[in-house]
Amino acid sequence: MGDDRWPSGGGFGRRLDEHEPGVRDDRREPAGRGLVDNAVYTHGRRHASPATLGDTYRCLQELDHAMAWIGLYRPSTGQILSLAREFQLHELAVEDAINAHQRPKLERYGSTLFVVLRAARYLDDREAVEFSELHLFIGPGFVITVRHGETPDLVATRRRLEADPQALALGPEAVLYAVLDRVVDGYAPVVAGLENDIDEIETEVFGGDPNASRRIYELSREVIHFQRAARPLLKVLDALIGGFETHRTDEELRRRLRDVADHLTQVVERVDGFRHLLQNILTVNATLVTQAQNEEMRTLTAASYAQNEELKKVSSWAAILFAPTLIGTVYGMNFAHLPELNWRYGYPFALTLMAVVCGTLYLVFKRRGWL
Repeated sequence: MGDDRWPSGGGFGRRLDEHEPGVRDDRREPAGRGLVDNAVYTHGRRHASPATLGDTYRCLQELDHAMAWIGLYRPSTGQILSLAREFQLHELAVEDAINAHQRPKLERYGSTLFVVLRAARYLDDREAVEFSELHLFIGPGFVITVRHGETPDLVATRRRLEADPQALALGPEAVLYAVLDRVVDGYAPVVAGLENDIDEIETEVFGGDPNASRRIYELSREVIHFQRAARPLLKVLDALIGGFETHRTDEELRRRLRDVADHLTQVVERVDGFRHLLQNILTVNATLVTQAQNEEMRTLTAASYAQNEELKKVSSWAAILFAPTLIGTVYGMNFAHLPELNWRYGYPFALTLMAVVCGTLYLVFKRRGWL
């Protein structure tokens, strides 16, 4: 430990250097500024709680078979660089830990494992899933956890391990598996929240809620993001399980990791089911919306037909009444030389003509179904 150089290999265009402007050595920075909890364990029990990273390094040098668990929350670049030099972390992994925004993965650099996890929690008030990143460096005698979000809270995980010295004495792998278990357990409330939202959406869809389509779309996006967080973790667990024999993993840790893998498989299968279910709900919603639109069109068509029928009746009676009005108007002109004006039978003829015209129009309209 204490080598100022990192292991060769990889190689970005330039090295991260704490002597660059704006980067300082944080070995003496106290806890509370990125350093959440810092402990050195011997035989599964907390031996010391160093106040700074520098104290941790000295403590590890003084003790045999000790393990440090350094918990960081949104640490400074200087803190990460200090850890990188002390534990010879690969620069590619350090780059990822500084920049974050990584997919879940496991990479091995010599004797050091670099693991990226995406924790999740369900926000009921917003009906949304919040994701955060957790990076772990696992090596001989040290565990470094770097949180870039509020979840997972590893305090309970650390306390549970400290309450079981026999498990903690198994070394850094025990911490890794416990953290994996904590992350996967955190998926369960998310699955329950999404399932509850889907139940509500089904009720809204069959209740004819016009906002159901938007909610289905938004929930589908949450499910897709959750898939991207949980599904790649299966490969991480498969890689760890595949290395059991090679790295002579303790049998108890094997059992625990298989249990975590089983839980994660159930989560992934349920989330996959949610996605298919939401697609079906969206299809059903589109069908119901189309049916509602068709029903509305039928209602409008029926109303229009009824209106046309009434209009036909009104028009028919208007035409019938117009005929005698026309005849009466002609004979009411009072011209001196109007034919039939002085005819003896002019009046009866006019009335008869009106009756005949009206009767004829009535029969015509009646035959056509207008009356």
